Amino acid sequence: MTGAPHTEHGADELCPAGTGLYERALREGRLNADEARTAPCAVDLGLLRPAVDDLDALEPLPPAVALQRLLRLSGERIAVERRREEWLTETFHALMRTGDGPDEVAGTPTLSLLSGLDRINGAIAQALAEGSSEVLCIQPPNNYQTSEYARTAQAAAMVRDQQFLDRGGKIRVIYPHTQRHIPLVVARYEQLRGDAQARTLDEVTRRMIIVDRAVAFIPGDKEGHSDIALEIRHPAVVDYLVNMFDRFWRLATPMHPQTVQPPSLGGVTARQRAIARLLVEGHTDAVIADRLGMNVRTARVHIAKLAATLGSQSRAQLGYLIGQSGILDRTE
Repeated sequence: MTGAPHTEHGADELCPAGTGLYERALREGRLNADEARTAPCAVDLGLLRPAVDDLDALEPLPPAVALQRLLRLSGERIAVERRREEWLTETFHALMRTGDGPDEVAGTPTLSLLSGLDRINGAIAQALAEGSSEVLCIQPPNNYQTSEYARTAQAAAMVRDQQFLDRGGKIRVIYPHTQRHIPLVVARYEQLRGDAQARTLDEVTRRMIIVDRAVAFIPGDKEGHSDIALEIRHPAVVDYLVNMFDRFWRLATPMHPQTVQPPSLGGVTARQRAIARLLVEGHTDAVIADRLGMNVRTARVHIAKLAATLGSQSRAQLGYLIGQSGILDRTE
């Protein structure tokens, strides 16, 4: 590694030659300053620094200290980029309003990028405060349902949702089947007063909120990070999302106010059918658990029960038996 040639790279990167030089300095304690000319990135990043008692020698920064320093610098760069994104968003929203044609609603951008949980929650709260008719929501599995953050967020959501219901509004929410017995979800509908309805499906899309069929909120990037969202006010796009929600709603199984258990077919439950569908698509246990909002151990228990019901002796045979059983031919 120490003999690796220096390569051209960014100012904040460490090439193999620089890594090798730093590694040798850690082993030997110090290096001659002239040797760093072959890999200046090690010095530029602060991994090698002049010795106190000999300015012609370089000493290595301890790896733990170096790591924390570089992580801090990386975090600062990310923060700068986030501020730049927010500045660009605000600047160009104003410019887009200036360039809007006569058919656009004055002062109302049709698409906004929201960055940061506070900004996203603030926009949703404002939309709910201005709304009075209907809220449509798709709520995917939540991996921190029992955390303090989840309880705090739930309390805030309960207040604004109850205020919306008190104004005569209606709330419809679709969850995956796995959320039917989550205490935080059950408690929500035990406490809300008004026209709040909930249904469940085997699997749902990422989170979506639509208020009064006029404004929609969806994840703002393909990874679905919770701190980036899109606020959509384009009538055609919002109408498309409403139609998609209505289709899912008709397929979903009622959970509140009346409770209907997802039907079983030949001893195979709705949850097991969802798992079977993902199994034949070739997904791993971990992916299946994540998609359906359960832990891996629970997913494997359901897979074992499914195998026992169908009489499978192996994973390969299970896929074949699922196809032969016809359990995936049924649509709820």
